[in-house]
Amino acid sequence: MNLPPLDPPARILLGPGPSEASPRVLRAQALPLVGHLDPYFVQLMDETMNLLRQVFGTQNRLAIPVSGTGSAGMEAAFVNMLSPGDRVVVGVNGVFGERMCDVARRCGAQVHRVEAEWGQTLPLETIQSALRQHRPQVLALVHAETSTGALQPLEGLSEAAGETGALLLVDTVTSLGGAPVEVDRNGIDICYSGTQKCLSAPPGLAPITFSEVALARLKSRSTRVQSWYLDMSMIEKYWGGERLYHHTAPISAIYGLREALAVVLEEGLEARYLRHRRNAEMLWAGLEDLGLKLVVDRARRIPSLTTVYSPDGVAEQDIRKKLLERYGIEIGGGLGPFKGRVWRIGLMGESSTQRNILYLLAALRELL
Repeated sequence: MNLPPLDPPARILLGPGPSEASPRVLRAQALPLVGHLDPYFVQLMDETMNLLRQVFGTQNRLAIPVSGTGSAGMEAAFVNMLSPGDRVVVGVNGVFGERMCDVARRCGAQVHRVEAEWGQTLPLETIQSALRQHRPQVLALVHAETSTGALQPLEGLSEAAGETGALLLVDTVTSLGGAPVEVDRNGIDICYSGTQKCLSAPPGLAPITFSEVALARLKSRSTRVQSWYLDMSMIEKYWGGERLYHHTAPISAIYGLREALAVVLEEGLEARYLRHRRNAEMLWAGLEDLGLKLVVDRARRIPSLTTVYSPDGVAEQDIRKKLLERYGIEIGGGLGPFKGRVWRIGLMGESSTQRNILYLLAALRELL
């Protein structure tokens, strides 16, 4: 069989993920393989952990990339922290809060939902009330809800959780590298993300970090972690000083992540956050100038992901199709109750440029 070589089309990735990858990252992933216990790779593992600590804003000993996408990071967080019968309070204001509930139930946990309308965030007082009522082992929230574009404030959550002995678990898949997360400053015990959004590496790894308190909770479990593959009590021995074999790490993907983290830190976290914010504000102004209505109030918008209502009488999927076919621009459609009603526009990492914004706005102006 003679198949032609791969030749994917050139796209401008302005959807909810993946974002465009830096050429440095793509070059890194094409470098020669070494073994997953080769001294060079072992050194690279240590370097990657150190870079992750800086981007997460933590001194945690365990800050590693899970071998799997962001959803694997979510599952790793829950299966390690929850045992059958445990209680968990989950903030639900979009698809990924719903997914948290599903994963927690599969761990055998009692799930107590704290809900807000899609596009809204959860008031701290409502979360505190649920914590006092249910006294859970874990409080879980999505920092940047990709399905709605709403950014959940992190202030006060750790103190609220600590009053009832709960660990704070936070999804930062769409915020890490694009908005401040500050794991230690915000008292987050378990924090996971993905590589394909603001970090601008290909999908396939899920950065995750556990506090010492969370690791102590893991070690004190009376039952085994239900997932062998995601059991951090074993994985940490591979990434730690023992280098005890657990699974064959995705070497090329970790090459790419290491390079992506280097790009992030060379730009500087504060400069990167400012770029995402300024470009988001430029996009918001341009969309409003086209007469479009944004879903989330300005104070609660994610800088890297904007949701905007499609105009009445316009088939939103037709506009997305034409953007892709005529201009090579990808944006996302709505999920759940937003399906057929909104567009989701990502300005993440390498994709967050003024040039991309101007091109998208010009294309939308012509199509609308």
